[in-house]
Amino acid sequence: MRLSVGLAKPCTVPPTRDMTLVGCTLTQPIKLNKKFIPNQPLKKWQGLLDPVRHDSTASRPVRLRQKWMEIQGIRNWEGLLDPLDDNLRGEILRYGDFVDAAYKSFDFDPSSPTYATCRFPKSTLFERSGLPDTGYRLTKHLRATSGIQLPRWTEKAPNWMFTQSSWIGYVAVSQNKAEITRLGRRDVVIAFRGTATCLEWLENLRATLTQLPDTDCEKKGSDECGPMVESGFLSLYTSGTTMGPSLQEMVRLEIKRLLQTYGDETLSLTVTGHSLGAALATLAAYDIKTAFNRSPLVTVISFGGPRVGNRSFRQHLEKQGTKVLRIVNSDDVITKVPGFVIDGENDLANKGDPNMASLPSWIQKKVEDTQWVYAEVGRELRLSSKDSPYLNGFNVATCHDLKTYLHLVDRFVSSSCPFRAKANQRGFLSNHIN
Repeated sequence: MRLSVGLAKPCTVPPTRDMTLVGCTLTQPIKLNKKFIPNQPLKKWQGLLDPVRHDSTASRPVRLRQKWMEIQGIRNWEGLLDPLDDNLRGEILRYGDFVDAAYKSFDFDPSSPTYATCRFPKSTLFERSGLPDTGYRLTKHLRATSGIQLPRWTEKAPNWMFTQSSWIGYVAVSQNKAEITRLGRRDVVIAFRGTATCLEWLENLRATLTQLPDTDCEKKGSDECGPMVESGFLSLYTSGTTMGPSLQEMVRLEIKRLLQTYGDETLSLTVTGHSLGAALATLAAYDIKTAFNRSPLVTVISFGGPRVGNRSFRQHLEKQGTKVLRIVNSDDVITKVPGFVIDGENDLANKGDPNMASLPSWIQKKVEDTQWVYAEVGRELRLSSKDSPYLNGFNVATCHDLKTYLHLVDRFVSSSCPFRAKANQRGFLSNHIN
């Protein structure tokens, strides 16, 4: 079902980055509002039926130099989100490119003998996924394994339906001297794609909170028992097989190796992902700060992520010093699940679950004692598909698509000017004209 959207007049702001259009691997194409497209032969506009994104090969942001820690969230992005700082915008889009590369590198074809693996070797992944000039070197492929115990009858089902372990992303480290100079430090990136396999979808549905390992729990089922996270996300992060390690083990071993190699340099760890990948990015950041006492600044840049854990989990993230920036589309239902949010401290209940906030306190306490009460983490950059005149209508799939998020980030200015109308419209529309 498509929704009819009433659009406010976009703001006119000088452009900063180009836009192009690329295909989408997971979700439905975005429907573009043709009244914003110049008169051209129809055949020249066939490429416009795909979701939108910025041109990753466009001009790079200026040198971050001493400002890099602020861009990475050392001050929780105070004064950088509204209006959106252009340097921060560039970095958000750049990390979005890394997530996009994870999608493009994944083999989605169930009939392929290499289904659910990475299509490209480490040496050429960036180039073959459309990112030839990142300045980064890919150092590790990552796999996630579902911990769901399958019934015996599934042995007769097609293999692709119950693929237990699949390629989920990668680790990369900046190595180009010019890029390291521009960034002001050496940066390690961990990038995760979103849900792709059947078992990953099933893990997403395991939405009750579960206790994190190695934490004390005296009062089972409440925030007082310590950090709790969504059962399915934790399963994908910590489960392994007799033939292969868990995602957690792979991340820890690779980060340990990189810290030993580059520990005497100025270093940052940036974990980024979309959808399920955003949830895994948050878990991985928490785990890295837990496992390595002297780890550098760890930052999460998440796109369209669901809720991950309870209030205690958020408090532990903050105490660790982990910085989380959530990019949220108000029209994306995935960012509103799972569970409920009851959190008077940050007024999040009023934003996410107004019905819960209006309940009597004794009922709220009962709900809090269940395994369904989540808490939002970090800082939020809130966008809306409704603000884009290029999206004539939208549905659940397009509102959640990573390309939609990159499009909205590129055009967002501030809460008073949520969409700039003339920000490189030429690049947005013309780069795929045949």
